[in-house]
Amino acid sequence: MKVFIVGLGSIGKKHVIAIKSIQPDAEIFALRSAKNANYQDGVINIHSLDEIESIAIDFAIIATPTSEHKKIIAELIPFRFPLFIEKPIYSSLDIEDLVVSANKKEVITYVACNLRFLNCIKFIKDELPLFPNKILNEVNVYCGSYLPDWRPNDDFRKTYSAIAELGGGVHIDLIHELDYLYWLFGTPKEVKRNFKSQSSLSISSFDYANYLLDYDNFCASVILNYYRRDLKRSLELVFDDETWNIDLIKNQVTCNNQTIFSSEQRIAETYRIQMEYFINCLKKKTNTFNTISDAYNVLKICLDQ
Repeated sequence: MKVFIVGLGSIGKKHVIAIKSIQPDAEIFALRSAKNANYQDGVINIHSLDEIESIAIDFAIIATPTSEHKKIIAELIPFRFPLFIEKPIYSSLDIEDLVVSANKKEVITYVACNLRFLNCIKFIKDELPLFPNKILNEVNVYCGSYLPDWRPNDDFRKTYSAIAELGGGVHIDLIHELDYLYWLFGTPKEVKRNFKSQSSLSISSFDYANYLLDYDNFCASVILNYYRRDLKRSLELVFDDETWNIDLIKNQVTCNNQTIFSSEQRIAETYRIQMEYFINCLKKKTNTFNTISDAYNVLKICLDQ
């Protein structure tokens, strides 16, 4: 297997580790901007897209800052090899032409939203259809974490998450929550949004986001922030007769103080499972369950005014 990766930061390295754990002999080629870029174990540095024309690339990974995605996707679509794109696909909706182009050229695409592989979310996806008469009245989603803890060895104010011009901001950085709602319930009829940047973090990107998603028979509230010290990531399903509480950190589902589902799996493990899924799709020559078109639909929920 030969893999081409653009963007060898923290998330790019996670994808490299996932590939190597699945296929240790995989050849990985990374596009590096600096001639003296540091070498990573098991990664071959290249410095121009021209160099991959003679290599039989099986798929490419795009893991650059969000603001650079459009340019890289445009450059890679003509090669027609499958694209594994780190979420989100872009920092604005000005990418629809590339979505159309990728589909027209029948490029296999996957946009990496690894929470779809978290067992408690998969449990909800599998269980909801089994109760067709269960009445869902309300959905509440919350994700609060402390941005300086994300990359403790770096100045958080200099990371792309904190810089609006690089495509940062909690609304788009934590698009995972909107993605799994889209996966579970589809496209809402209407979306109301409220973005703020006024916390003690003092960053230029939005550090607070609030969404209200209107579905046919219920509303979903989503709250995201960068400044909560005690990590919380949860989903709450309020039915007419009971409430399911899903803790994504503990990977469990409770109802009436009783555990109805629990898994020892942690979010970090989903990167390997996600990559395995994508590689299996390539082997079967089938598209994925989160194509560039799906990701664009989620981006519209996130950003559309």
